[in-house]
Amino acid sequence: MRIVQLRQRLHDLGAKPCHEDRLLRGWSQVGSYDRVHSPAESFFPLALRNELPAIEAELSGLARLCSEHPAGKGVARLLVELNDGQMVESVLLPRGGLCVSTQVGCAVGCVFCMSGRAGLLRQLGSAEIVAQVVLARKRRAVSKVVFMGMGEPAHNLDNVLEAIQLLGTQGNIGHKNLVLSTVGDLRVFERLMDADYPSGSNPLQLPLVRGRAESAPPPKEQLAIRLSCHKTTAKSLVMTRGGGEGLGREDEREKQSSIPAVKPALALSLHTTDAALRAKLLPRAPQIAIEELVEHAEAYARATSYPVQYQWTLIEGVNDSDAELERIAQLLSGKYAVMNFIPFNAVDGLAYRRPSAERTALMAHSLNRLGILARIRDSAGQEIEGACGQLRARAAKAK
Repeated sequence: MRIVQLRQRLHDLGAKPCHEDRLLRGWSQVGSYDRVHSPAESFFPLALRNELPAIEAELSGLARLCSEHPAGKGVARLLVELNDGQMVESVLLPRGGLCVSTQVGCAVGCVFCMSGRAGLLRQLGSAEIVAQVVLARKRRAVSKVVFMGMGEPAHNLDNVLEAIQLLGTQGNIGHKNLVLSTVGDLRVFERLMDADYPSGSNPLQLPLVRGRAESAPPPKEQLAIRLSCHKTTAKSLVMTRGGGEGLGREDEREKQSSIPAVKPALALSLHTTDAALRAKLLPRAPQIAIEELVEHAEAYARATSYPVQYQWTLIEGVNDSDAELERIAQLLSGKYAVMNFIPFNAVDGLAYRRPSAERTALMAHSLNRLGILARIRDSAGQEIEGACGQLRARAAKAK
């Protein structure tokens, strides 16, 4: 299911944007549809109220917890079963974080990752992506979502951006706390730098140009939209290019107007500065020069004021050399960037190993000393042999 399909279903039941907004807020935040002086029973149209139990059952069936695997330090891996029986993984992270999957399997085929060993099986719909957040929020608070689980978000970009748009608006998650990860695909940079809405998520169904509807009146003219809500006093919503004025307090949080596209933070899976080695480690990633990838990422970082998070899975004897450190320093010098070193998480059947803790610490310290912010991010699941994709692989094997 996609969010745009859900919106169309609500529209067909007589829902106006304010009704859609309240339902999507309640679902994505695991909260009530009721508001002070405006209970859902009198707010939603009758047809929607009658269909609501079926809609809620369908949404609940998008993602079901199959098993939970604590991994220490506030981390837990969730094996999630989708409506068709396919499984993906989500990870509860410390400080309100959640890592979600965007595909069943992956087509990139990173040699150190279990997720792509069987290739790409199918895409996740945007509602299935959000459903992982809903499932996690039923267990604990979630204030940050990283799209770094199973799958390559660039290969499912429409669904990923729809999910990001909803989570950054109705889902009440700060835009910089939505982190889109990619191995590097020009389509990602093009879409993220575009001012338009993600495909299918413009509530007014108007193409946007420079942040306003293309067919909207000139800036000095105002567009009056009357939101007629069931059993409530109709209110006039007066909008200008810059947003809404004259809104009633009840509608202020529920308006669906010219909301700008949510701009997530960007994580770029780099793993090496050597082009030939990167082609071996990420065999089906786009063959783009590493310097070009960094320049595209830097342009986005400067445009959004969010530093790019460079992801680097540290593998002993492969990409943990002094030569790599020197090239990282050259590549990222003066860039708005953070280097995240992630020690390799053991994968069944692979001979790769993680470097020693001392070597990992030395690499981070060396970059920090050169003015390049470097952090060590432990890969959740080391203790339970649960690197990304392993829980799903074991569950599939057991069937």
